[in-house]
Amino acid sequence: MRYKFDQQDLTDFAAQYETKEKDDELWFRRCPYCGGGSSGDEWTFSINTKSGAFKCLRSSCDKSGFFIELCRDTGYQIPGTDTGRSYRQLPQRDPESSAEAIAYMASRGISEQTTRIYRITTRKDKPNILVFPFYDENGHLTFVKYRKTNFKKGVDKNKEWSEKDAKPILFGMNHCYEGKPLIITEGQIDSLSVAEAGIQNAVSVPTGATGFTWLSHNFDWLCKFKTVIVFGDCEHGKITLLDTLLARLPKETIVKAVRICDYLGEKDANDILRAYGPDAIRKCIENAEIPKLDNVKQLADVQSVDINKLDKIATGIRELDRCIRGMAMGQLVILTGKRGEGKSTLMSQIICEALDQNRNVFVYSGELADFHFKRWIDYQLAGDQNLVSFENKYGDTEYSLEKQTVEEITAWYRGRAYIYDNNFIDGGSSEFETLPETIEKVILQYNAQLICIDNLMTAMERVDDQHNLFLAQSNFVGKLKALAVKYSVVILLVAHPKKGNADGFQDENDLVAGSSDITNKADIVLKYQRAPEDYECDSLIKVTKNRIMGTLRTTNASAIQVNYSPASKRITCVGELQKVYGWEKKYGGLNDGGELPF
Repeated sequence: MRYKFDQQDLTDFAAQYETKEKDDELWFRRCPYCGGGSSGDEWTFSINTKSGAFKCLRSSCDKSGFFIELCRDTGYQIPGTDTGRSYRQLPQRDPESSAEAIAYMASRGISEQTTRIYRITTRKDKPNILVFPFYDENGHLTFVKYRKTNFKKGVDKNKEWSEKDAKPILFGMNHCYEGKPLIITEGQIDSLSVAEAGIQNAVSVPTGATGFTWLSHNFDWLCKFKTVIVFGDCEHGKITLLDTLLARLPKETIVKAVRICDYLGEKDANDILRAYGPDAIRKCIENAEIPKLDNVKQLADVQSVDINKLDKIATGIRELDRCIRGMAMGQLVILTGKRGEGKSTLMSQIICEALDQNRNVFVYSGELADFHFKRWIDYQLAGDQNLVSFENKYGDTEYSLEKQTVEEITAWYRGRAYIYDNNFIDGGSSEFETLPETIEKVILQYNAQLICIDNLMTAMERVDDQHNLFLAQSNFVGKLKALAVKYSVVILLVAHPKKGNADGFQDENDLVAGSSDITNKADIVLKYQRAPEDYECDSLIKVTKNRIMGTLRTTNASAIQVNYSPASKRITCVGELQKVYGWEKKYGGLNDGGELPF
């Protein structure tokens, strides 16, 4: 009967592999054919969930075809069909070990007794070709592998090969007992080296580290062992076979691996046996451990840090700093609020505070020209006391800065404050794609410790599809958080709120426009808003997320009350005096001639 592709068949087949799905493709961590090659490439093999077509993207493998062919090649039997690959029934033999086999195995540190127990022999017509018979758990000869003992690289075509159309199984199965841990090695001589050390439950894979067609044939048998110890080859700081077996063996199976340090600089079990003897092999097995995850460590190994003593940048707004204890290095801070209510002004004042704390800063202003941003921050640094008032032609009061004041302020932050050049053109790449790279360079080259981004959401609006927009936002914010942690800097991102009525939102953080990941990945979320008319202040600052300290100010009643100066653009706590910044302290003691006052 002709087979018709069924997605359920694919689901059942994929259950024995580690996979992930994207769009209509099911991606496998390891290719069932090449296993990722010697470099252990991952996620190169996929099957289309609609058509059943598969392909490996590795050029040295390049396997492609349809699901039914994959099942045939891997020996997977689709229920109710006969699509499984047919294997030869080999003539049953119990060969006696030849003198040539005994001599060669002795040169590899394997005794005559072990050689005879496992029936290692040589071909009658070619005594230089070693024969490894593979018997299943019932003692049935199922697979045969050959090895040329005098192989010459560049002259001989193959060093090892197997009987055509024989069913691949593990070597040494008929010598194993279920009550003990099972040791799996890459090569037959390696498993015999383990047996030589007096450890009987040793098997080896039939076709090397990248071939796993044997796994489906031996899966039920493997499940009988509570513990499996992987003793693969140690290559480039990794143990072969380990990743695939960790991914594909049942969760109930305890998978351990020989520690890399116990290889003593050798490649495999046979090398260890010949260099250091059977005791070293036994120690490898005894010391085998459950593999440590690269991204997991013991809590006891984590450095103890006093949160109150973390390096922080103060905002300069006393009550806000009292609540959040300043912005700790490594944190991502989100500042949100309605358009035109002053969130950008609050951001620029925080920049002034950072400069006053001898922190270098970098700002991206997606909405203001660079000269406009400079003028704004110069006013804040100057303060009301250094502004010159005048009446414009409409009769309104305006304010300006004297040339000398601007020069002194500029000289004070020269070499410490940087801004993104909005006129820069980079082959048409969008800003949100290139900005993380720019930020990283600024951190490294200019030692920037406060990064402010206002307002990148405008650049992201160029993404047409809503799903892609949210994905782009999530990825970008994730990159920002990673940079903050990696380089121990504070990154402040200004974000617009969602449009429309706020009714129906359970959480203030849900009001931030875009992907929910924006606030999920943030450490602090601040909201700046106009105060109600009956309040004796201009604006309110709410703290809707505070990951380290936990203290929140989410209601109007609990929010931090601040006033705004239209002249200097400064934001201060109610009743707080205007601050004198470092530039004024530095230059205030000099007269016009630049002479010292003594």
